[in-house]
Amino acid sequence: MIKKTFFKRNLYAYLFLLLCGMSGIAQTEDKAFVVVLDAGHGGKDTGNRGNGYYEKKIALTIALEIGRQLSAQDGIKVIYTRKDDRFIELKNRAKIANQADADLFVSIHCDAFSSPKAYGAGTFVLGLHRNKDNFRIAQNENSVIFLEEDHETTYEGFDPNNPESVISLVLMQEAYNSQSIEAANTIQRSFVTNLKRKDRTVKQAGFLVLRETYMPSVLVEVGFLTNKKEGAYLNSKAGQRQMANTIAKAVINYKKQLQASVAIESQLEAVPEKEDPIVKDTSAKSSVGNGIVFKVQIAASSRSLALTRKNFKGLNDLSQEKSGTLFRYFYGETDSYSQAEKLKKKAIKKGYEHAFLVAYKDGIKIKISDAISPK
Repeated sequence: MIKKTFFKRNLYAYLFLLLCGMSGIAQTEDKAFVVVLDAGHGGKDTGNRGNGYYEKKIALTIALEIGRQLSAQDGIKVIYTRKDDRFIELKNRAKIANQADADLFVSIHCDAFSSPKAYGAGTFVLGLHRNKDNFRIAQNENSVIFLEEDHETTYEGFDPNNPESVISLVLMQEAYNSQSIEAANTIQRSFVTNLKRKDRTVKQAGFLVLRETYMPSVLVEVGFLTNKKEGAYLNSKAGQRQMANTIAKAVINYKKQLQASVAIESQLEAVPEKEDPIVKDTSAKSSVGNGIVFKVQIAASSRSLALTRKNFKGLNDLSQEKSGTLFRYFYGETDSYSQAEKLKKKAIKKGYEHAFLVAYKDGIKIKISDAISPK
């Protein structure tokens, strides 16, 4: 049975994140992109010993090589949870990432399975395990807490062997779920495209190490040490270098994708819609009334952006509306058609050249033509 305090603490923290509006994409040009690399296991925790190999050593070597390659890139800062063979408690790995105000957390591991035939690289984000195999992997990685002193107090009743414990884990990372999945997909595609590895796809599972990271977070299982051929490959210098190179490329691509999308969304993303064609009616009343209001749509995005002046070229009086998978952003609100036209001109002058008017009657969107010539 999960202790109530364990669930409540995660719920309160999650609500705090939402209230603070932490979107996970507030990367700016003058801030280095901070990547925290977490080499799984270490010290007294050897990780899995498939075919006699040491997961902790392989994970560390790969993590250090990823870091070396990323550090050579302009605008990327690398921080490690460990740089040598030492034991780091799971809660402290997340703490290191949070204190660094990281933009991405990547935890490196090697998989193991009862059948020596299993092989391939897989990438995971925190979430409810969908099948027994996902639960098994999370169970193996979470079992390290039994090596920690006072783990029952530290993790407030979390039981790696109890599937119900995972439910309370997902709350903390839910705010960053879409960014985590995007990062994981980028890494997984890199494995398949660059190394022709078997695609084990991106999955969700309840990894304790991801529980309290306040940024997009991914756990990578680079392959199975229990597979004789793959284990030998991962234990080789060439294999470790290739895996590190592939992950580093993926992180760089993720950073570029993220910054490109932020640049588009914080400046102008061409909206995939057209303003309702209307004939300008100079005799239209200045104030329409009848519960009708006008807004200026300035952008549409798949991401949720904070409604701040810096994100929208100095404009204020902003609002957001979610429609399907899109977030639409509006400037101003008035019951005067002529005033709405002035607001649109201001938005266009600010750089939103595709801005257009939308109308609502009693909170329901209607055509502009119906708004200025109500029946």
